[in-house]
Amino acid sequence: MRDITVGNKHNFSTSELIIEVANEIENIPKKSRRDFLKKGFLISVSAAAALGSATQLTAASPINPKNLPPNNPEWGLKWGRDNNDSPYGTPSKYEANVVRRFVPWLTADQKASISFTPWQDLKGIIVPNGLHFTRSHGGVIDINPKEYRLLIHGLVKKEVVLTLEDIMRYPSISVIHAFECAANNGMEWRGPGMNSLQITHGMLSCSEWTGVPLKVILEDLGLKENAKWMFPEGSDPAGVGRSVPIEKVLDDAMLVYAMNGEALRPEQGYPVRLFLPGWEGAIQVKWLKRLKFDDKSWMVREESTKYTMLQADGHAKMYNWSFEANSFITSPCPERDWKEQKHGIIKVEGIAWSGKGAISHVDVSTDGGNTWKQARFTSVVLPKAVTRFAIEVEWNGKPMLLQSRATDETGYTQPNAKELVAARGKESVYHRNAIQTWEVKADGEVNNVHVYA
Repeated sequence: MRDITVGNKHNFSTSELIIEVANEIENIPKKSRRDFLKKGFLISVSAAAALGSATQLTAASPINPKNLPPNNPEWGLKWGRDNNDSPYGTPSKYEANVVRRFVPWLTADQKASISFTPWQDLKGIIVPNGLHFTRSHGGVIDINPKEYRLLIHGLVKKEVVLTLEDIMRYPSISVIHAFECAANNGMEWRGPGMNSLQITHGMLSCSEWTGVPLKVILEDLGLKENAKWMFPEGSDPAGVGRSVPIEKVLDDAMLVYAMNGEALRPEQGYPVRLFLPGWEGAIQVKWLKRLKFDDKSWMVREESTKYTMLQADGHAKMYNWSFEANSFITSPCPERDWKEQKHGIIKVEGIAWSGKGAISHVDVSTDGGNTWKQARFTSVVLPKAVTRFAIEVEWNGKPMLLQSRATDETGYTQPNAKELVAARGKESVYHRNAIQTWEVKADGEVNNVHVYA
């Protein structure tokens, strides 16, 4: 028998925020849960950016028959705006719905808060800077780049204080990698939480990152033989920091100062942040103030009482650095349903990624995991980056349970919800990479459900 489940207060800890929401959701009767969650999501966005089919272009932009062939459309009959009326440039007004969103009752204020990337509205693998998800522990700070200083000390042969100009003098590289919060999909451990792709999986982005490999700087300064750990600390009020093993530092760690071709934005750590490809976002300290090298880890708050994972046996698992293979379907999804979709052959699209390397293949199921077909890649395949996939399916109005399942180059395959719960229980918060199921109803409505098969 298949089991299918449908379904604040201020604190600096992501885990406590997610647990608070999960507790509130559990106290609501299932028949009222969806209305409650939908209401909570709707009040977090403007009226033009509501849930479901309201995000479709046709909802906000009614069609004028005079602009359709064989007529000459109105935009071709008059002068357009000045070419440089917006020096930085702005998206089309018809894309005003494509914004980061937040859940207002997730936090008591917007200092220590989260905003979510709208994957249902994006194409390709690069997330624009203005849509990259954000997570702050003490608010967003503004640093004068001329006043910026980075202290590097401890078990290095030459202790230094570097300016931004000093850092930018070192040879730089640009890489494309995903960036994810450890709590992405964390509200789903106890059952379906939010009926929204953007909220369930929106703590994920993928960008081009430009900066200096840390090993280049350390080759210049000299690293002492007994240096085994690095402690990065941010200059924001929360002073976030995490211990990083020296192996990662000397592998692909970077000091990043640019993102997608422009300087980091303040919410992404301007002017300099630490970047650790494939690892938890919270370790990649923003507004970087210092790097200290030592022979032991620091066991600070963010790696002892927080950012550890409670196991089914009650013990906590520590040092959960890199992300496992994961994927989800972006079309259809709750925000982009099939209510106006004609029956026939339809393209299903999604993304996959892994913090341990490149995606080797993605399978898609239309029956909740009973049968699978391999999808094709529709983007470049890069290690530790988002990869696009697609497959055509036939839909005649019969209900579906759509799933995607990613396998990375290490041979690891994304587990289903039952397997993950059996291994870790339902009290976890971080690293939830269970197969995501979208229920497609006969009328084309799409909902977030869990299948425990």
